[in-house]
Amino acid sequence: MTDRHIKKIQAVAIGASTGGPSALEYLISKLPKDLDIPIFIVQHMPKDFTTSFAMRLDKASQVKVVEVEDKMKIEKGVVFIAPGDFHMTVERDTIRLDSRAKLFGVRPCVDYLFKSAAEVYGENLLGIILTGMGKDGSDGMHTIKINGGYNIAQDEESSVIYGMPGNAVESGVVDSILSLEDISKVLNNLTKVK
Repeated sequence: MTDRHIKKIQAVAIGASTGGPSALEYLISKLPKDLDIPIFIVQHMPKDFTTSFAMRLDKASQVKVVEVEDKMKIEKGVVFIAPGDFHMTVERDTIRLDSRAKLFGVRPCVDYLFKSAAEVYGENLLGIILTGMGKDGSDGMHTIKINGGYNIAQDEESSVIYGMPGNAVESGVVDSILSLEDISKVLNNLTKVK
């Protein structure tokens, strides 16, 4: 990922499933406290588990981590976690939750987050797909790509299950395939390169 591209990132959208909680804890715990962009996360997780997950990440990191409530305002420097059993979409300055039907058998669904964030942030969005089963996220990454954003997939070596990242790579919508450690470096550089 070039410095030129990093300079214009205004938001990050991350999708994860199986193996995601520990991967996300690794990434979020290493974020610098001067993070000045919002990060939106969909982790496939049942209702009631996301509350404690968000609290655990908040304790483990220097940035504020919250479980999203409907119509929550988007703030820079905050990590927003989709609550279990709700799809999360992004509007201009607000996050919306809804209970429409599951997609790929999951709610929250990564694709809905990625597609809505791509519409709002366009070329200023970084999409990241982490370890997980299935193919959720690939269509959303296609939308990010069409809108000029940048996509990263976790590599097979550092993924617990290479389903979601592997499918995105096969779909031809990924710009970089990186280890979890290198994804962490990219996220941390977003605050340093302006």
